[in-house]
Amino acid sequence: MSRVGKKPIPVPEKISITYNDRLLSVKGEKGTLTRKIHPDVDLKIEKGLVTVCIDRSDKKTRALWGMTRALVANMVTGVSSGFERALEINGLGYRAELKGKGIDFHLGFSHTIEFPLPEGITAKMDKNIIRLFGIDKDLLGHTASAIRRLRPPEPYKGKGIKYAEEHIQRKAGKTAK
Repeated sequence: MSRVGKKPIPVPEKISITYNDRLLSVKGEKGTLTRKIHPDVDLKIEKGLVTVCIDRSDKKTRALWGMTRALVANMVTGVSSGFERALEINGLGYRAELKGKGIDFHLGFSHTIEFPLPEGITAKMDKNIIRLFGIDKDLLGHTASAIRRLRPPEPYKGKGIKYAEEHIQRKAGKTAK
């Protein structure tokens, strides 16, 4: 039995949920999210609670049960309060600036890197910290990882782009004799 899948999802009053033909739509203050639900999993919406149900109890269905519950809970949280992800730029001369619907990065290459932000993701800059905001947790995570891949942090000097909460394990360099 899935411990995650059993828990009902509380739905705040300001959020409306519709579920028709395996298509779940969650509408709230920040926007609207839609997602197709797997045929092995079903949803029951009643009295401000969403419950995820399954018919069979094989390994694949139990995995889908917990995953579907987490996805629906993230949709409800996203349209009510949204998500945030912070990235930190470290390195001499490394910087970024907002330009229209994208970010221009200066990361030690001979050229600037123009990174267009996907629809639904916004960014704010504080010196060397990039804060990404969005209602879709999946899209926000993919965008943050794509930005990090532009110049991943290296272990000797710690230069590069890293998540704000990430700790870089430093290595000792070569010693001169």
